[in-house]
Amino acid sequence: MSALHRQEQTSAGRSKMNSNVDILLVEDNQDDIDLALHALRQGKLANSIFVVRDGEEALDFLFCRGSHEQRSSEHPPRLVLLDLKMPKVDGLQVLRELKNDPRTKTIPVVIMTSSKEERDLVDGYNSGVNSFIQKPVDFEQFRSTVKTLGLYWLMVNQAPVHREGRNHESRNGVEVHER
Repeated sequence: MSALHRQEQTSAGRSKMNSNVDILLVEDNQDDIDLALHALRQGKLANSIFVVRDGEEALDFLFCRGSHEQRSSEHPPRLVLLDLKMPKVDGLQVLRELKNDPRTKTIPVVIMTSSKEERDLVDGYNSGVNSFIQKPVDFEQFRSTVKTLGLYWLMVNQAPVHREGRNHESRNGVEVHER
């Protein structure tokens, strides 16, 4: 398997391909998606990354509804990287719904945003975010930040829930699912 495997989602294959997602990347900016995937691939930190481009699809993915209804809620992502300024449903609303539901409240969420507003920071922490990162403008800093986040949340952090069915022997490959 190559270090980065991109697959377009189809309804027929969706439940099988995204049953064990390490990272849900919720981002609408293609440049930021590409940079994040590059950093995670280089660090070999995640076997499977699922990318959604708006808040509504993030909620559908997390709660196994809509186009993701075939996905099992028994295999939540190990980490959500969440942008704030999103189409359809903004990142703070996604965060609130995620943290207010007993099925998803323990999933670590890192807000990665270009916002410099203090209100966004305070609202994020008041809504239960685990970490708030302002996106660096510099390419190398952005890459380093994403790599460090992945290393901490996927390798160092101890998750409160043991999830069955993970394949820990395929750490060399990163599977990316984009819609």
